[in-house]
Amino acid sequence: MLENSNELVKNGILLEFAKTVELFDLTPLEARLFTYLYMEENPLTLDEMSDALGKSKTSMSTSVRSLVELNLVKRVWKKGVRKDLYQANSQLFKQFMSFYMKKWIDATEDQKEALVDIQAKLRTQDSPIDNQQLHDKLASIIKFHQQLDNFFKEASEIKQ
Repeated sequence: MLENSNELVKNGILLEFAKTVELFDLTPLEARLFTYLYMEENPLTLDEMSDALGKSKTSMSTSVRSLVELNLVKRVWKKGVRKDLYQANSQLFKQFMSFYMKKWIDATEDQKEALVDIQAKLRTQDSPIDNQQLHDKLASIIKFHQQLDNFFKEASEIKQ
């Protein structure tokens, strides 16, 4: 009876934590896999992950590769084990915030550059747009993107 209760609680934790992890733009399978690896005490093989989550080994391989690239999961070595083993990175908050901040910085910089390009085209003499309000709004939007960029860069420098 106690084992069933523990399993129910563990499954509830896995489900709810996976929902949180999905907010960081991971696929539902990547989120479940990361959550499962984080909750496990020992590193796991692709076969063990596949059995635990009821997904194909190919799906596990693709998802774990993505998580490794994001530095959320790492490959580990264990004496006597010939298969690759994986475990979640234990620096949970730092890794997710680094990932999130980099994504926001990249996105705001890309959008700001696109808006600056539009602004440069509007400033040319060939521009058919002679609307000061439009120019002012564009300048305001570019400033907003610069403020976002500065905010995320400053926040990413804060020690977690």
